[in-house]
Amino acid sequence: MNEAKFIEISGVEQTFKTPKGSFQALRDIDLTVAKGEFVALIGHSGCGKSTLLNLIAGLTKPTHGTLLCANREIAGPGPERAVVFQNHSLLPWLTCYENIYLGVERVFAATESKAQLKARTDAALALVGLTPAAQKRPGEISGGMKQRVGIARALAMEPKVLLMDEPFGALDALTRARLQDELLAIVQKTRSTVVMVTHDVDEAVLLSDKIVMMTNGPSATIGEVLPVNLPRPRNRVELAEDRDYVHYRKAVIDFLYTRQGHVEKAA
Repeated sequence: MNEAKFIEISGVEQTFKTPKGSFQALRDIDLTVAKGEFVALIGHSGCGKSTLLNLIAGLTKPTHGTLLCANREIAGPGPERAVVFQNHSLLPWLTCYENIYLGVERVFAATESKAQLKARTDAALALVGLTPAAQKRPGEISGGMKQRVGIARALAMEPKVLLMDEPFGALDALTRARLQDELLAIVQKTRSTVVMVTHDVDEAVLLSDKIVMMTNGPSATIGEVLPVNLPRPRNRVELAEDRDYVHYRKAVIDFLYTRQGHVEKAA
């Protein structure tokens, strides 16, 4: 397998039928993601970021074009592609442990013992620092902790690809920063392949190996792909005044607010 093409998206278009007729959300999407690469999708609201993520997840099918993961066509959802949504999507009547165990059981019950399933669940909780909260229910923990449970549940299934749709978007700035740092550490440890939707320029530069900048919708496409060649592990305090970090940040802001800003001004 060519690792440069672990995820391969070729000629993808997504058109939806609406009461007012056809709506073309995406056109001419060509993108590759390497194994172990962290890719951020960024752009203004309505540019199709989440639509593209849903296509990679297999939650929707493209009108035209093909999507491959590990040289296999993405024909629907699968455990090799785990999704973390902005809404944590936890079952409120289950504990943190049970929410994670449920996902683990669905993937591994046919091949592993209950002791092995428990060990996977415990390891996932420990990875995100939530062992002390294992028996708490979602209503008893903070928003940031709920998102950590969602991330743990996704990672416990050992996916080949972790897909994240603005997972920190609803959190306060300090909690968001802490979870970004935790995600950096987790990805460094697991070597996961990650595709993440974000509106946050600093988040994209801090976390990513590559930033995919989308043009405004409708009929959005990829306007520019920016490689982020910052060494890992990354430290947000040290990077704040780093010349390369400032350069990447400026490049994204220039794309979003100078070259793609006219729609926002007209809105």
